[in-house]
Amino acid sequence: MPSLTPLHETYCKWDRTPPSQADLLEGVAQVVSTPLNHVARELIQTIQHEVISSVFGISRKKSTKLKNNSNIQKFYKYSFDTIQDYGSQYIAPGLRQIITKFPTLHASPLTPKQHYFVGALNGVCGDYLLKQQNPISLPMVIYDHYGSVQKGELTGHVVLFIHGLCMNHLDWSNPQFGGIGEKLLAQRDHNTMLYLNYNTGRRISSNGHSLANTLEDLIQRNPKISSLSLIGHSMGGLVARSALFYAKQSLHSWLHLTENLVCIASPHHGAALERFSFNIQNKLGRFPVVRIFGHLFNIRSNGILDLRHGSIRDDDWEYNDARVGFIDDHRKPAPLPSHIQSYLIAGSIEREKKNKTSRHLFGDYLVSIQSALGEHPNPRLQLNVSDSHKAIFYGLSHFRIHHNSSVAEQIALWFYPFQQENSSEQVHEYFINLDRYNGIALT
Repeated sequence: MPSLTPLHETYCKWDRTPPSQADLLEGVAQVVSTPLNHVARELIQTIQHEVISSVFGISRKKSTKLKNNSNIQKFYKYSFDTIQDYGSQYIAPGLRQIITKFPTLHASPLTPKQHYFVGALNGVCGDYLLKQQNPISLPMVIYDHYGSVQKGELTGHVVLFIHGLCMNHLDWSNPQFGGIGEKLLAQRDHNTMLYLNYNTGRRISSNGHSLANTLEDLIQRNPKISSLSLIGHSMGGLVARSALFYAKQSLHSWLHLTENLVCIASPHHGAALERFSFNIQNKLGRFPVVRIFGHLFNIRSNGILDLRHGSIRDDDWEYNDARVGFIDDHRKPAPLPSHIQSYLIAGSIEREKKNKTSRHLFGDYLVSIQSALGEHPNPRLQLNVSDSHKAIFYGLSHFRIHHNSSVAEQIALWFYPFQQENSSEQVHEYFINLDRYNGIALT
């Protein structure tokens, strides 16, 4: 089944070379020298309009008339042109002179800090960067366990890690934690850990198409790969599910090699933070001055918008592209492939197990336990994963859960269970001592 928007195929055929340090400087130069688009201009004028009507007590009719005054419009044009001129005549040339003076920057990969900056920028406005063909709009690239672009032949079992919103491929480890990949590498031979980096500001379904095509290309180039496992954190779990959905539609061969899917704190039925920001726009519009912040809430990428309900299909959003006000959940079902072992992990900021109400209200700050475990009152949207394939980690927030040794241990037990272990039919529950980072299994 071809994707519904041509941009998906176009994007997948682009050069997959990751941005260099020269690309970073050129990308910033383009951002500061690009004319403010219609949305940005309208936002600035709206904020000024709200200040005039609310702070100075001028009626909305008079403030609107003042805003549309020809002299005021000329002032706006002069101001916007001045901002653009400063960026295009001073900042951008200065950045490009650095590129010219240091040609080795073209071959210099981004540093870890630059990766974090570019990843965060793509998460916030990656759809805009892609539309402008900005060189810091991230392509979809696979890296090896040591942070280099994947090269060479692959064999055996391959595990692909898919990061979440505003993150990057380096986010799976930190100075205190070697990463889930380290734990899995220690379990058996012929294990290969790979890490995906991508533009999280794009639509989740767009990234799903790209990932499906990327994995098909990987399998075709490496016929000795025997099996695949996908591990996604947050948005990464949704991108993995979307790729599986479109791989089935396109009859991709990699789908039949996929054995495991692990989603860590993924908002399968939406993230509370996005729904909060979406709804608050409508509520803030009722109050003077404060409605300014409602307009600011609207500055977020399409990728963030998809987290509202966990949309992973094109037809979840193509005819419901609302950014403000309330909107119902119109998602279409996207069942998990039956031949794949699927595992769902949820976090909770609570230090202890509480009643079912808390499972719905509380989670890891961003994602409720119910959403992370794929539970939904509508049977059509249920992910139908058995309880023994679910785990809850009490005491871990959204941004700590994929850096915890107990989480890595649970994934390793799922992938490589001990023969003498008695399998439990209950949800695995852990209490995490954050001071010592040790997990105590409750079940």
